[in-house]
Amino acid sequence: MSIPLLFIDDDRAFSSLGAAALQREGYAVTLARSLHEARAALARLTPALVVLDRRLPDGDGLTFLPELKAQAPGAAVVMVTAHGDIASAVDAVRAGAADYVAKPVELADLVLRARRALDTGRLKDRLAAAEAELSGRRRLVPPASAAMQRVFAALERIAASPRSAVMLLGETGTGKEMLARHLHALSSPGGDAPFVHVNCAALPEQTVESELFGHEKGAFTDARTARRGLVEVAHGGTLFLDEVGELPLGLQAKLLTFLDSGRFRRLGGTTEHSSSARIVAATHRDLPGLMARGEFREDLWFRLGVFRIDIPPLRERPEDILPLAAGILAELRRELGRRDASLGPHARARLAAYAFPGNVRELRNLLERALVMEPGPELELDVLAGTKPVPAGAPAASPSEPNAFVISGPPRALEEVERAYTRWVLEQMGGRRMEAAKVLGLSYPTFLKRLGEGT
Repeated sequence: MSIPLLFIDDDRAFSSLGAAALQREGYAVTLARSLHEARAALARLTPALVVLDRRLPDGDGLTFLPELKAQAPGAAVVMVTAHGDIASAVDAVRAGAADYVAKPVELADLVLRARRALDTGRLKDRLAAAEAELSGRRRLVPPASAAMQRVFAALERIAASPRSAVMLLGETGTGKEMLARHLHALSSPGGDAPFVHVNCAALPEQTVESELFGHEKGAFTDARTARRGLVEVAHGGTLFLDEVGELPLGLQAKLLTFLDSGRFRRLGGTTEHSSSARIVAATHRDLPGLMARGEFREDLWFRLGVFRIDIPPLRERPEDILPLAAGILAELRRELGRRDASLGPHARARLAAYAFPGNVRELRNLLERALVMEPGPELELDVLAGTKPVPAGAPAASPSEPNAFVISGPPRALEEVERAYTRWVLEQMGGRRMEAAKVLGLSYPTFLKRLGEGT
């Protein structure tokens, strides 16, 4: 399969000859004579390789390079500079270019450098994928929206206070775990501090205290040896409590004590232990509502929320959709061996028009399915063709409509709101139940129960 390449140069003779030479090497070349044409091309395709001239009629290619890397983060870039302009070449490499060539360009040299840049990019991709697999981290795409830029700026400031608790609030699938990992990486630049992820909703109520705080030998029937809890394991790093609203009330009191003092006792023990782990908590649930019903401690809410960050849903930051899609697609291409795949014009239009009830997690699921099901070099995201697109920023449904899930007017039971929202997500997914359950982050039996069909 051909490799998508964007050739940005206003020298018609050079770009035509260069494009022909690269096409013979198996590249699918798209020509752009200006930055305006380059931006239009990037709206249609995701190149694996870019040849970029420094001097263009409507701007400086070097100035355009950061924008290009944001739009196509997985692309290798070969910069074309004037003869002898070494300073520009050095600046280009510092700004993210893989290599450079100086005019007049020998076509054989251009082909060699293009191949080398692509091979180097593939090697970096494999190394990054291996590092991500070992560390459990994924590279974050720099946000384009002002709302998410504020979130990232806040995390950078919070990183300077390594013991302060952080509360991440947002809908399911907005990327709370990724942001927690990002904060952890900022707080421990050496990369050797532990990051411990706990899904509080998945902890059995009978063993949740032991899991978090450990136990001493004989603390309960099966406690044949003493065991450290996850709070101790995370010492010096980050303990990420996902779905913190699911913690039992009794354990919430013990967590509050640890947050206040950094000290705790193992289950069945009398000795105090300490841990310097930062607590990052996250939930998509309405914690003030849980507090009003006596299901979540108000003092814990205030203690966890020393720094409280609201993560906007994807539909409220549509300018992030295409950059996120490009970054996720680059990652999935490495995982699935589809180096050639790019987003076609229909795919980009469908992404821009879709409301993403499942947020970033749904975006990733859609792209993964497209890479598996669509064999061509340009993905069209046919999975969205059968859905009912809702423009980003569209007003929420009126409470009088059958699929309304926004609470307004007289209070309604939480079960009723959850069921309405589940049915709405199912409609957005074109009736595909397994996919709707995955978007919602629910097991299939729980999904059926939310619909009122389970036992």
